[in-house]
Amino acid sequence: MAGTPTDSATAPPHEAPPTRPRSPAGRRAPVLLAAAVTATWAAIVSYASVLAVVALLVLVSGGAPVPMVLRFGTGGWLLAHGVPLSTGAGPLGLTPLALSALAAWRVNRAGVHTARAVGARRAGSAGRPGAPVMLAGLAAGCVALCYGLLGALAAAAVPDRDWTARPLVAGLACGGFALVAAGAGAAAESGVAARLWRRLPRAVRDAVRTGLVAALLVLGAGAAVAGVTVAVAGGEASSMFAAYHTGVAGQAGLTLLCLAFAPNLASWAAAYLVGPGFAVGVGTTVSAAKVNLGALPAVPVLAGLPTTPVSGWTAPLLGLPLAAGMAAGALLIRRQARERAGRAGTPVPGWGPVLLASLVAGPVAGVALGLVAWASGGPLGSGRLAHTGPGALSVALVAAGVVAAGALIGAATMRVLEGVKSGTGKVRA
Repeated sequence: MAGTPTDSATAPPHEAPPTRPRSPAGRRAPVLLAAAVTATWAAIVSYASVLAVVALLVLVSGGAPVPMVLRFGTGGWLLAHGVPLSTGAGPLGLTPLALSALAAWRVNRAGVHTARAVGARRAGSAGRPGAPVMLAGLAAGCVALCYGLLGALAAAAVPDRDWTARPLVAGLACGGFALVAAGAGAAAESGVAARLWRRLPRAVRDAVRTGLVAALLVLGAGAAVAGVTVAVAGGEASSMFAAYHTGVAGQAGLTLLCLAFAPNLASWAAAYLVGPGFAVGVGTTVSAAKVNLGALPAVPVLAGLPTTPVSGWTAPLLGLPLAAGMAAGALLIRRQARERAGRAGTPVPGWGPVLLASLVAGPVAGVALGLVAWASGGPLGSGRLAHTGPGALSVALVAAGVVAAGALIGAATMRVLEGVKSGTGKVRA
């Protein structure tokens, strides 16, 4: 009779026991397949955006055949990843940072989805502490490999007409770009980044956070100043637009081109506010103390460049980087106060950790602003525009000192005010 105990005893000895269903954690996508799909989709999205800008831009010159649009779109996509191009007018290396940010976002998401596909977060919850690090690194490495191959193929597939790029250089540049962006996404998805952040000393976390906030504030001030100057010079910028004699689509392409380089201009304006300034060609200088400009390209956003050193009502603008450091230092103290209010028994940090975090925030902001300044410049040919952008080292050094001084002033002032409020009983810190 079925179901009796003798059934199992009389079962043939050669029959294998029923297989157990695999757990969800064991069903993982092949990492190379997941990386290939996510990296390819990231490349398609960013390439389509560049291609749309190029398609609108060619309308300025009366249109162009589809192969030419594809060639220029591929060159723009490679340029957005920091791949230098060789053209008939010389090397082209001025990276459109807005397109770079779009590509970095998509590659970051590729790292997130690849790490999720291989179960990086589930591996940590399964009691294997080293597995998330290994899987996150594997996901980032595979995405970088696939993305680098796409970059090399893009450089090799375009005929030698308008521009050239070495496939090896393109592959390494795109692969390195993807390794950083996808690595950040995979580390966040697997929880590795959060665990590493919590293991850092409190003063280091405060310094990094404060320095990055200050750097963002300085860049925001630069973007605001650049936007205001272009708006003030709106008449000249409009004349440049009209000089192209193009329709609405062509003007939209020129506008998108200006927006693609808007982060570059924000970085240049930030370098101007910090002090070292920037160059728009060999032998040129645009700084608060000296302005030496020659002939400029007919690009509408360049209409807002200053023609004289800073003076009069514009002089207080040079205090914006110091004010950014002060605001970041004050926010540090306010953040500590909120944490103590939300966690009973949290000790009040002494003056030593506060001052140390404020001082270290200066170099953190300097490194961040220096990297952005380095990425925002590059050659526009082999002629007079062979050098454009700010000097990264000078921006980093000056910004580190200015932000450190501002953060010290802001943190110390807010700390004294918090102590006074706590002592009078009006507001508990």
